[in-house]
Amino acid sequence: MSEQINVIGEWEKVYKALEKEVNNRLVMKWLKRSVPEKNESNRICLSFPSPCIEEMIKRNYARQIFDTWKRENPTVEAVDFKVVEHKNEVLTKDSMPISVPLMEQPIVADQIKRHGTSKVEIDVTTDTETIPCYLDETHTFERFVVGQSNVFAYEAARRVAEDEKDVFNPLYIHSPVGLGKTHLLHAIAWRAKELYPDKNVLYLSSEQFFQHFVKALQNSKTERNQKTDSFRDLFRTVDILMIDDIQFFCKKKATQEAFFHTFNQLIACGKKVILSSDSHPMDLLEMQERLKTRIAQGLVVHIEPTTYELRLGILREKVRHLPVQINEDVLNFLAKNITGSIRELEGALKRLTAHAQIMGTAINPHTTKAVLKDMLQVYDRQFSIQEIQRVTADYYHIKLSDLQSARRDRKIARPRQMAMYLAKTVTAFSLPDIGRRFGRDHTTVMHAVKTIEDLMSLDKQLCQDKENILMQLREGV
Repeated sequence: MSEQINVIGEWEKVYKALEKEVNNRLVMKWLKRSVPEKNESNRICLSFPSPCIEEMIKRNYARQIFDTWKRENPTVEAVDFKVVEHKNEVLTKDSMPISVPLMEQPIVADQIKRHGTSKVEIDVTTDTETIPCYLDETHTFERFVVGQSNVFAYEAARRVAEDEKDVFNPLYIHSPVGLGKTHLLHAIAWRAKELYPDKNVLYLSSEQFFQHFVKALQNSKTERNQKTDSFRDLFRTVDILMIDDIQFFCKKKATQEAFFHTFNQLIACGKKVILSSDSHPMDLLEMQERLKTRIAQGLVVHIEPTTYELRLGILREKVRHLPVQINEDVLNFLAKNITGSIRELEGALKRLTAHAQIMGTAINPHTTKAVLKDMLQVYDRQFSIQEIQRVTADYYHIKLSDLQSARRDRKIARPRQMAMYLAKTVTAFSLPDIGRRFGRDHTTVMHAVKTIEDLMSLDKQLCQDKENILMQLREGV
């Protein structure tokens, strides 16, 4: 008992010293609520109520806390961290119990309404009305599988969610459909609500944003005192605004105008704005130029198509939460053969799971091929060499005729080799047939295939280029 009182006394002194060094009000708030313990090996352990809080403190302040404690008590060997639900009372150095406030839950209980198995509605109260914010409980940072193609987007999203300042403002995430944009936006909302319970965090689809705009216009016509700028007032108490798929604003000029003013107001007030789309902001056709350039001033992050390793990791994560067993052979088969979006992988798993439960059959490679026959046929379809040439030329921003020309400069030679490699690996054409389509002989095709294979073992970007082109071929771009 006395040992615990002594360590609390030390912690109070350490905390006061950290107050002068750590310029982060929220971090100091978490540290103030932590409960110190000391074992026989002179190791201190600080407990925190949440894994993400514990991980953040450990990552950014562990050394500083240890050094400060070491100055206070040279016998301390280490400072460890753990996650534990705190009790309401602890002992002070004067043996008097004091009340320690519990860390707020990620979402206040009376704000939550459940919809199905994973959808949660969070009421966000603005100055003028309450807006329902629908979040998926499975879309958290902990459930997001990180790979080479999405690590930058993941780290940027996590930084925006965890940092109290308006870093990377706005954050704009773009990618083809089904690669994790919505997951990251929901994860930002969950993490921000956990770390900053008092902040208003609002996630909306572009359609929901449009609906609120139309409602504001209708009110301006029916209510005598309602001003046309009431739409901006609706969002003025939102601290973090996330809008998904803003490409759907492109043909809605009035909505763009309302969003532009809302966007500027939030940014000017230091509020965070996170957006997602299927294209780079400068590639959004029919979007106001001033809005595109304003968005592009923030951090623009692209999620690349999935790699085999990432797809396999995603499948392993999904299977952990399924009611049936799926062995590694099946997961490898799916990762190799379903190379489109993450949603397609999820759809394949759901179909296999449903079939196993309904029919009472085991999930193995044979049943997988039978159950997913129609889906696999899409990926097995043969592409023409002309299709491969067209998509490859578009991807590398060169002319189609360049692939068949005699030019040998690197800008043309590498795309030509990639097109030959793809023609050899995804079609049934012979080497002479492929060579004739490129104005070359079969030995040139053999050399191109070998060159690309060798380079891909060293160059990750070239591997990603191959995946990108294959995805565009399958999507019929």
